[in-house]
Amino acid sequence: MQNLFLTVDKISTVIGHFFSWLVVGLTALIGFEVFSRYVLNNPHPWVFDAQIMMYGTMFMMAGAYTLAKNGHVRGDILYGFLKPRTQAIFDLILYIVFFIPGVIALAYAGYGYAADSWRILEHSSITSDGPPIYPFKTIIPIAGVVLLLQGIVEILRCVVCIKEGEWPSREQDVEEVDVDALKAMVGKDKD
Repeated sequence: MQNLFLTVDKISTVIGHFFSWLVVGLTALIGFEVFSRYVLNNPHPWVFDAQIMMYGTMFMMAGAYTLAKNGHVRGDILYGFLKPRTQAIFDLILYIVFFIPGVIALAYAGYGYAADSWRILEHSSITSDGPPIYPFKTIIPIAGVVLLLQGIVEILRCVVCIKEGEWPSREQDVEEVDVDALKAMVGKDKD
């Protein structure tokens, strides 16, 4: 079971890392537009649409990655004081009642939006002669399916935690900085 957890975590991580590179493209695009608009006095209306699509794609595809890293925001005031088994019971209930129906609705509705968009080869109406948005709308059901896959693994993690009393391990990636440990390390170097 742990191999399944880590495999799905790795898939979500690879997808998250791949789409995180959109930040570089988005930064370059914004820099290009600022230079073009204010230095060359030649703004490009399509850049606004492209920025929205790039950011939206990055945001949607980061959902499963963030879930795999246990990085989504939750009410930690009480949750953090609970035993792992109790945390898992709460998480399991919330995944089944809210998460799964919401993500299935996202994937299902997203598929309909994407199919309709491809059928008419939809272009953005924000600007005249806007760029095509059907590839962007295709990301919606894809993100929903990837998020659903990661959510199923999280549900299984909850079941394992309820049975064993502690959370199964996760695939390691980026760690937050532990300020106290960092201070301790810096203090040791001064001796």
